[in-house]
Amino acid sequence: MRKLLVLVVVLSGFAGLVGLGAFVIVLSGMQGAQSWSGCSAGLGPSGDGRGRGESDAGSLDQESVAIAKEIIKIGKERNLPPRAWQVAIQAGKTESNLANLTHGDRDSLGIFQMRPSMGWGSVAQVTDVQYQINKFYDVLLEVPDWEGLQPGTAAQRVERSAYPLRYHEWEPMAAHLVSVEGQVSGFSGCEDLPSASVLATKAISFADQQIGKPYVWGAAGPSSFDCSGLTQMAWKESGVHIPKYSRSQYTDGGAHIPLAQAQPGDLVFWGAGREPGAIHHVALYLGDNQILHAPQPGESVERTEMWDGGELLPTVVRPGGDAPPQAAPQQPSIRPAPPSTGEPAGVLPAPGPAGSQPAGHPVRQPV
Repeated sequence: MRKLLVLVVVLSGFAGLVGLGAFVIVLSGMQGAQSWSGCSAGLGPSGDGRGRGESDAGSLDQESVAIAKEIIKIGKERNLPPRAWQVAIQAGKTESNLANLTHGDRDSLGIFQMRPSMGWGSVAQVTDVQYQINKFYDVLLEVPDWEGLQPGTAAQRVERSAYPLRYHEWEPMAAHLVSVEGQVSGFSGCEDLPSASVLATKAISFADQQIGKPYVWGAAGPSSFDCSGLTQMAWKESGVHIPKYSRSQYTDGGAHIPLAQAQPGDLVFWGAGREPGAIHHVALYLGDNQILHAPQPGESVERTEMWDGGELLPTVVRPGGDAPPQAAPQQPSIRPAPPSTGEPAGVLPAPGPAGSQPAGHPVRQPV
């Protein structure tokens, strides 16, 4: 007997969910080719391709290109891998447009907006190009597993910005500069790798194979999973590495996309008051208002209809990194809640106060 009472609530502020059906994409063309995982671990962008990287790099002025070249030069002199150069370029582009600024927020200065008051060095040092680059590399090397992180996430760990998602935007550009200016082969092997939708298919396929395995808090396979362990391992199967915990998956797991533009494979989240800081559950979106998730203790990995319960966040995360389509989203295909809710068939229960749970809906452990 099912323990999970599924409720679907249409909120006008959400503009509806995307009514995308299940889809099938042939992955045979990937066989024998360079894997996305290998590309990610080395140099290339997260599913976004060479075109945008070339375009963004072409918009840089001479000072910015010169600084990018200096970042690469110093990286080579220190025998650092191209991944480190890429992280530094992404950080510099985000913080200053790769310019040696003499101003910034409070006492922030230079390429990376380092603050003398926070121990980054003197004013003279944090405006000296070579000092700044070396200092950035010094701190990057102290970040645990920095090579295993997405470059934008590694850049954030150094910069400790209040806006962590900004650094991901410049990943294709940084990869292009490392390849061209750093004369590193390999980027051309990344530009034609699968898009987010193809990667999502592989993630969903992995998650499907886990159906029936029990929920165990903190588990990430192979015999049991919690909600974020399942999503992490599903995307890992596609070569995309995202954090372990649901709140970290929201902040650092990929591109933020409106719920109305959700696509299969995107991560959907629930949190008290619809607040990112109160996230307690995550699932893989499948299209057509279906999800695949590890529900809670005593239950098993399953496919089910998506519910709201006053907690569904209006933003999803796309680990593959592709931008959402420009076309207007399709109207959703909303299915009524099961009659067991006590409401007449086809009538959706009204949402309660923000953060409340409908009667009978499980309270999930934060993971």
